[in-house]
Amino acid sequence: MRLQVSLLSALSLASGFASTVAQSEITGAGFPSLKQPVTTKALESLINRKNLLGHAEQLLKFSELSNGTRAFGSKGHEATIHYVKKLLERTGYYDVEFQTFTWPYSESTSKLTVDGQDVWTSTFTYAPGGDVTAPIALVANDGCQASDYPVLTGKVALIKRGNCDFGLKIAFAGGAGASGAIIYNNVDGRPTGGTLAQPTRPEGPYVPSAYITTVDAAGFIEKINAGTEVSATIHATVINEDRSTSNVIATTKQGDRDNVIMAGAHSDSVPAGPGLNDDGSGSIAILEVALNLAKFRGPKNAVRFAWWTAEEFGLVGSEHYVTQLPEAERQKVALYLNFDMIASPNSGYFVFDGDGNATNVPGPSGSEVIESLYRSYFDSHSIKTGSAVFGGSSDYQPFVDVGIPSGGLMTGAGGVKTAEGAEWWGGEAGVAYDVCYHQKCDNIQNLRVDVWERNAKAIAHSIATYANSIQGIPRTTRPPVSSLRVSKLSYEERIHLTCDHEDDAA
Repeated sequence: MRLQVSLLSALSLASGFASTVAQSEITGAGFPSLKQPVTTKALESLINRKNLLGHAEQLLKFSELSNGTRAFGSKGHEATIHYVKKLLERTGYYDVEFQTFTWPYSESTSKLTVDGQDVWTSTFTYAPGGDVTAPIALVANDGCQASDYPVLTGKVALIKRGNCDFGLKIAFAGGAGASGAIIYNNVDGRPTGGTLAQPTRPEGPYVPSAYITTVDAAGFIEKINAGTEVSATIHATVINEDRSTSNVIATTKQGDRDNVIMAGAHSDSVPAGPGLNDDGSGSIAILEVALNLAKFRGPKNAVRFAWWTAEEFGLVGSEHYVTQLPEAERQKVALYLNFDMIASPNSGYFVFDGDGNATNVPGPSGSEVIESLYRSYFDSHSIKTGSAVFGGSSDYQPFVDVGIPSGGLMTGAGGVKTAEGAEWWGGEAGVAYDVCYHQKCDNIQNLRVDVWERNAKAIAHSIATYANSIQGIPRTTRPPVSSLRVSKLSYEERIHLTCDHEDDAA
């Protein structure tokens, strides 16, 4: 269903900042113009952290319209994309449109208390809702065989992660009569979520469940082995519905549309939080670049900015755009630049490995030229860069699938910073690049503003460069592609593809 959004209330939140930006920062049709061609230095100089943070404040306020989230189709997300569209339209510099479609939305949450104390937990998609209070019982081994499960009637099963699907474990627990199930991680740290992989299984019924850390589980196991009863309460809720949602596409009115420069970021967050780094940081950066590009004479090459919806549900918006784009129009896209998480609090500076020398996964021909541009930019500022892999984890993938030269920047998600990374970029070794990845705490305090500003300036540098010239980017006709890799994935496989998601179904 399409969620009804009160745009009046949503946009009123943005009126102060939007009005200030529109009058003092935006030029174009109806506004004074510098009438100068864009240069890298000029565009880069207009990017500043004050405006970046101003937009971030608006996105945070929008998340409050939907209980702290900007998940696709929510009021928070609808307010976000209308805000972007309104600011761009006011420049008069772009043709701006919504590309609207419907996609299934699924959200599950669980709350766990043990002996009356709250315990941190993540959730599983396809897990059922419900309320359970019962003693915890231990499951043998990794719980991958029915024989590992004792009779569990009136109990909550405690199961170790590993060696088989989460869904199989939960089904075995249900088949043994359990009222609920808790899976605990087999490595240190908080898990970022999981999936039961399919709606039902023949091994038994799914039961309300929770997903906890190995540290919390160790305390429960010690008490149970000492003969003490440990009681758990699981409160699980589930939402499954179709939602109408939109990409925002803005193309310069001037410039050669046979050579389109594209830059994109995803506008949605995960249901768990407001998503200010993931990917408010990328969305805001390209918005600021787009608004400031509008101060200059029309570019030589057309520039198209895109804010993708439903990335967190499997690159849905970008895949929809590329599949709906006629083959002749695909050929006109000279290159694609992607910016997903560019302000992580324990940041690294990562450039996508276009030539594949570091990761053995090259992008399409021409991607190495984009990589070189970004490496040279950061070298000029005495900043070392690491390599990001074209592993299918963000919205570059549909463009890569059809042979469009691609590149971009990122600062890290749930992966752990190395000692070398800490030496290069500061921060703390042995800690995740973003400790609030896919969590409620991904708010403004989670943004490393100096790194964000530098990356936004790097984006401006690349847009100004390619707006003027695509020298080195091959423009020979690419072979047609009938289907994309993302299109072949199941709904659940899509969800666990995105944003460098590190948990799988095992």
